[in-house]
Amino acid sequence: MDLRKLKTLIDLVSDSNVSELEITEAEGKVRIVKGGTAGYPTAMTLAVPAAAPAANPAPVPTPAVAAVAAPAAPAGHIVKSPMVGTFYRSASPGAKSFVEIGSQVKQGDTICIIEAMKILNEIEADQSGTVTQILGENGQAVEYGQPLFVIE
Repeated sequence: MDLRKLKTLIDLVSDSNVSELEITEAEGKVRIVKGGTAGYPTAMTLAVPAAAPAANPAPVPTPAVAAVAAPAAPAGHIVKSPMVGTFYRSASPGAKSFVEIGSQVKQGDTICIIEAMKILNEIEADQSGTVTQILGENGQAVEYGQPLFVIE
């Protein structure tokens, strides 16, 4: 489950009268329980084995947010964010994106922009190939080392 989706679910639980929420997806199960002295929800994750389902898996308490299950690494070369900032797929709002899925890129081609401290930093492809996945969302914050694109 995507960390942004998990944070959104936690925020929804903390802002509502719901005291417990459980979501099951293909990668696993997440259970969010509101409680504690501060009233902040606690996320618990349950791993779901692929081969044989467990009879009664015990919930594992985690700090505020945790990944449910590590998704399978995408095939191909992953272009990661070199900095913390805001991810943009185009040079300006309404402009054509630098790359789309299926775009051919050469090493050194600009593939996105990351805005950090009011400076627009052009991010270049570090490998030639075809863009097979776009993992960053336009206008969203990205962390250092966060996967942005997959190039094969």
